[in-house]
Amino acid sequence: MALILTFLGKNGIARSKIAIAAAKLLATQGKRVLLAGLADPTLPILLNTSLTPDPQEISPNLQAVQFQVSVLLERNWDEVKKLEAQYLRTPIVKEVYGQELITLPGMDHALALNAIREYDASGEYDAIIYDGTGDASTLRMFYLPESLSWYVRRFRQLFVNSDLGKTITESPLIQPLISSLVNVNGNAGNFSQPTNQVGNFLGQGKDAVANPQRVAAFLVTTSEPIDVANSRYLWGSAQQIGLTIGGAILVAGNENANLLEEFAPLPVSIVPDVSNGEWQPLIDALPNFIEQALQAPKPIEIDVHNQQVRLFLPGFDKKQVKLTQYGPEVTVEAGDQRRNIFLPPALSGKPVTGAKFHNSYLIISFEEEALSIQLSEDV
Repeated sequence: MALILTFLGKNGIARSKIAIAAAKLLATQGKRVLLAGLADPTLPILLNTSLTPDPQEISPNLQAVQFQVSVLLERNWDEVKKLEAQYLRTPIVKEVYGQELITLPGMDHALALNAIREYDASGEYDAIIYDGTGDASTLRMFYLPESLSWYVRRFRQLFVNSDLGKTITESPLIQPLISSLVNVNGNAGNFSQPTNQVGNFLGQGKDAVANPQRVAAFLVTTSEPIDVANSRYLWGSAQQIGLTIGGAILVAGNENANLLEEFAPLPVSIVPDVSNGEWQPLIDALPNFIEQALQAPKPIEIDVHNQQVRLFLPGFDKKQVKLTQYGPEVTVEAGDQRRNIFLPPALSGKPVTGAKFHNSYLIISFEEEALSIQLSEDV
């Protein structure tokens, strides 16, 4: 399994330079590295080479690929048609061709995430550096496994418990009809096989994003106040979705001690810009990505013994954080991100009895016995 690194920040050129330098650094350390970017001119210009939708070697141990949405969509559509043919006797979309599909908003990030997953699963790389948009869209991309798994988990259970679900999976009258359309018997176990496969993929994605040894992000900023403010906002938003921020990388400018304090307790690495095509000074100034990611504050800690959940949400204040509990899970909103916290059995279904926001931590307390549901007004 590969280490997946990405970089967040408003300055796109600076982010791309850091991504290239990180890829070069890891490659010189003997790691097999894939540098992946979106279909825009930035990476090809900075690398001084053309890129294609398939990985190509640009230096020893270093390959680069440019995600072209039309190509990814076409390839994934072929996989969809194979799955449909596997489960349906009369496939519906067999005469819809990937070459004619038009990209819808959000498809690019979903397809990029799936491509990263496939490259990771190939076992050909020790590290994958993703040079994405570096904003909230990138965060939503990495949150896809978590958010989609919630939909699968909640709506699948609602369907199974519904009269329609019970009729489909249990009725001897409906099963022959299902069997005439689907290649498997209409019992509950076989009927859920495709969703089980999806659930496994999503579960693996969730585990990877939550593990800083597998996926981590670093903030890239300049000394400009607006860059700093954006980086802090992205820091908190990343923590909200469970993505570890390992540190901040400050492109050399008029930095001062107060600026460094903006990102405490994260370590801040001050790096030079690339000048005249000389990458080595920037490479030499980069941090130890894996070491810093492992030492960074955890986005979420669940303390079953003390009946508490602690979320580290820097960049937000008390007024920007909202806590609700409507179902068996707890929903936290911070900024433009919403997270449903999947609780362990010891806390699942128990009502929240208190919540406070202190030193960038949201601390949620649960009742020992689930006697009534009443939320605290502390948040």
